[in-house]
Amino acid sequence: MSEVSGVRARAHVPVLLEEVLSALPVSAGLYVDATFGRGGHARAMLDRLPNDARLCVFDRDAQAVAAADVLAASDARVRVVCANYSELTAHLASDSVQAILMDLGVSSPQLDQAERGFSFMQQGPLDMRMDQTREPSAKTWLQQATESELLQVLREFGEEPDAKRIARAVFEARMSLHTTQDLAELVQQVKGRGKPGRHPATQVFQAIRMVVNQELTHLQTGLQAAYSVLEKGGLMLIISFHSLEDRMVKQFLFEHAKAPAASRRDFMAAQNFIPTLKLLGKVRAGERECKTNPRARSAVLRIAEKLV
Repeated sequence: MSEVSGVRARAHVPVLLEEVLSALPVSAGLYVDATFGRGGHARAMLDRLPNDARLCVFDRDAQAVAAADVLAASDARVRVVCANYSELTAHLASDSVQAILMDLGVSSPQLDQAERGFSFMQQGPLDMRMDQTREPSAKTWLQQATESELLQVLREFGEEPDAKRIARAVFEARMSLHTTQDLAELVQQVKGRGKPGRHPATQVFQAIRMVVNQELTHLQTGLQAAYSVLEKGGLMLIISFHSLEDRMVKQFLFEHAKAPAASRRDFMAAQNFIPTLKLLGKVRAGERECKTNPRARSAVLRIAEKLV
């Protein structure tokens, strides 16, 4: 572990890196890494891109932005924007981007840092905010949520089979939940030890993190924003890690690439449909990458080209 301009640098292996690079066009133009993290994908992109290309990187995490600023200081091709990818259109012109990468979900460095509160494996505050200047934290949200809100979030965002029992237990204990271990231990008391190799609080932490950071709301807006800033022939490369994200990405891409199923009421819509995206494939990590980087096991990369 080393210190770089006040940012603790940790080993981080970008997921599906070779697949991203092989799909990437190599020419002058504007490229976007919409989820910089610690820059694993961005640095590899810069190594591949020519000197007259430009790379704009986005992130809402202050530590990620600090790491991006270090990279920008050493490479004039890099521009750093402290913002969520849902705000792409506020910083980039329409039809201006040659390729945009979105690596969704929480980053490995965020999970690694106990003080960020993302991990049930380490003792830390119940925070879970990607942007720590925004409220609420996980602790505040849990204290303010009703039991029915807890139940809905655990079911929809966590796809948690024991959502009802966990929601009741968390609601009753909410004022005494201060740390990640408080919450993880409570969930384990309700569920038991769970399946080997999978902590029983996994889906609960995922659900709370997603609602605290409004991840699906930002994704819905961000997909449309990415589509808007792409030029004709530009590529969208989107990596997702769980079914809710991938379902939303798939639905968005299909709506622009495939005609709706014909029906009696809407027959003409199917007949008159003009695709504006071309699907270029769905890629999963190979066995070798999954062995060396367990995070890659659930990763799905979808690639699409803008046609107009």
